[in-house]
Amino acid sequence: MDFNALIDSITPETYEALLKALELGKWADGNRLTQEQKEHVMQAIIAYGEKNLSEEQRVGFIDRGTKEEGEVCDDTSHVETPVKFLN
Repeated sequence: MDFNALIDSITPETYEALLKALELGKWADGNRLTQEQKEHVMQAIIAYGEKNLSEEQRVGFIDRGTKEEGEVCDDTSHVETPVKFLN
């Protein structure tokens, strides 16, 4: 089975179980995840989220909220002006 077929076969229940296993560092039966298993589970969680979840529901989503009028920090709508160095 290739990676995409594997991700397509993940059910929402399996996704939740993978999230919990990664969070706790062990499978539901109590066995610890190896480093390799952690890496594979993370890849599966991210890939599943990209295919099946909205951006706000995905692992790692950061809600940057909105800025007050006039604030430009992290605001991509403002026009950038080049810095001019004076001699």
